[in-house]
Amino acid sequence: MSKIAISDEQLAELDYERFHHPHPRVQRKMEAIFLRGKGLTIAEVCRLVGISPNTFRNYLADFEAGGVEGLKRFEAGGKVSELDRYTDEIVDSLVENPVRTLAEARQRIRELTGIVRSIEQVRQFMHRVGFTPRKVGSMPAQADPEVQAQFKKNSLIPA
Repeated sequence: MSKIAISDEQLAELDYERFHHPHPRVQRKMEAIFLRGKGLTIAEVCRLVGISPNTFRNYLADFEAGGVEGLKRFEAGGKVSELDRYTDEIVDSLVENPVRTLAEARQRIRELTGIVRSIEQVRQFMHRVGFTPRKVGSMPAQADPEVQAQFKKNSLIPA
């Protein structure tokens, strides 16, 4: 691989950004290209930065395509849920008329959006938008609240 041509301005910008850019992966890109611009071999750069030669080639392609700004582009992986487009509509519906189970939430989401998701995907979506599962207390079928209040008053707090 031939030596890359980096101007003094680009070297100065790389030198600054390799420590001051907010994302560590972009800092690593800057460091690798900076070291290569200072005359180190690809093997030395890969060893010092802790990357493979193929990764260095990718960094170099980004630099050649867009300069220092090309190195700053960083697209993190991950998929965007189709439900995210309908978040406001779904949340408004669930707040206005709460559901008791995930199956009910799944059915409501299907009615609102036409998107069918598994129970687990619905649970993850609801957690992501801020809903949390609630445990409900139960009262025995034959409990009498007046008798319980009297018991608390007379038996539990006599001292």
